[in-house]
Amino acid sequence: MSEHFPATDGVRPRWRGLVTTVMLILISVMIVRDILIRRWTGTPPAPPDTTQQSH
Repeated sequence: MSEHFPATDGVRPRWRGLVTTVMLILISVMIVRDILIRRWTGTPPAPPDTTQQSH
């Protein structure tokens, strides 16, 4: 298979590094946002989804 990118002496194209950086920033923001929302809403954690045995 032929490469579609020109040889740049082993350096990734700039847009690929930019896409990776933006994705990491977005994931980090989503994680922090989720943590802060859970802390500020004060809702107790959901019980585990386990079924009870009938007696």
